[in-house]
Amino acid sequence: MKSESIRVENVNTPGRSSHVNAGKNRALRKVLVQVLPKRGPGMTQAEMAQAVLPHPPQELWPGGAKAMWWLKTVQLDLEARGLIARDAAARPLRWRRR
Repeated sequence: MKSESIRVENVNTPGRSSHVNAGKNRALRKVLVQVLPKRGPGMTQAEMAQAVLPHPPQELWPGGAKAMWWLKTVQLDLEARGLIARDAAARPLRWRRR
């Protein structure tokens, strides 16, 4: 049985999209949106990983395998859609919900 796919965008390559597993995307997106703050200073990539990676369902990511790839995919898609914002002036970079 083929799994359902969903189209994702990448803020770093505008106009280009790809298709990924919808269930995995939705699961990690839900977790990321819950942990990202709405106000600054936001979270660094490392802080996002630390907050998100303990929570993905084990049946989708046994032992956390490839969860970091999915976290980055979801983050770039949400950023491209304007649902999260990057503070480009901060070093290291930080993200927050809009």
